[in-house]
Amino acid sequence: MAVITPAEKTADEARRRQQPPHRPRRRPLLLNAVAVVAGIALWAVVAALGLVENLPAPAAVAQKAGSMIADGTLASDALASLRRVLLGYALGVVVAVPVGFLMGWYPTARALIEPYIQFFRTIPPLALIPLAVVLLGIGEVPKVAVIFLASFMACVVSSFQGVVDVDKTLINAARVLGASDRTIFAKVVVPASTPFILVGMRIGLGASWATVVAAELIGAQEGLGYRMQKASTWFEMDTIFVSLITIGVLGLVMDRLLLLAERRLTGWQERR
Repeated sequence: MAVITPAEKTADEARRRQQPPHRPRRRPLLLNAVAVVAGIALWAVVAALGLVENLPAPAAVAQKAGSMIADGTLASDALASLRRVLLGYALGVVVAVPVGFLMGWYPTARALIEPYIQFFRTIPPLALIPLAVVLLGIGEVPKVAVIFLASFMACVVSSFQGVVDVDKTLINAARVLGASDRTIFAKVVVPASTPFILVGMRIGLGASWATVVAAELIGAQEGLGYRMQKASTWFEMDTIFVSLITIGVLGLVMDRLLLLAERRLTGWQERR
């Protein structure tokens, strides 16, 4: 039988005191469902009491969504908007990450590129839509271009900040151990910058959806933004709500996928 010495007993008690107290396990999915049901119930009450003028009831919106699904209108509009968002967003991320790394790693590149980044970052992408239409026409190119700019600006700043905020102690320690700049960049800078990049990607995704809706107000023949503009002409509030909810659902699903990727790629991070 093993004998526990007083010193070992004291150390064990100290470890137990340092451990965080046990917290009850949360059920986020259940809480999410309760929040959604409560929101719909509040919406139904407000619509029934007429507290907000022209606010359609949830049942009317659901009925309109069913008819738009049946005739294929909702699927066509959603796919058109989703295609534009994915193309512009992907191009923005692919270009922004290398540019952010370049600015953060090389001071000369930062001095040359940063003035342009800061200049265009203060200009809302929506303000460039008329210019994009004049220069690029009314086809798909101007819509994708403004989405690209919106996602690029969000991601490039996050990537740059991620490289700049890397702990210099880690870089110096790697150099002392004989690591080359390429090894330091691949093994230290890139992993440490990944959380910043993923946060920028999530912000850029929201900016992309906001931009595509505005871009589809000009020169579009299909898309959720186009459908809302057309419905507003005839005061079809149920159609507007269907389009808004569709945008929210698509954006939420894409954001959850990015969040899942973030948890897998940054599993080494301490989380609450």
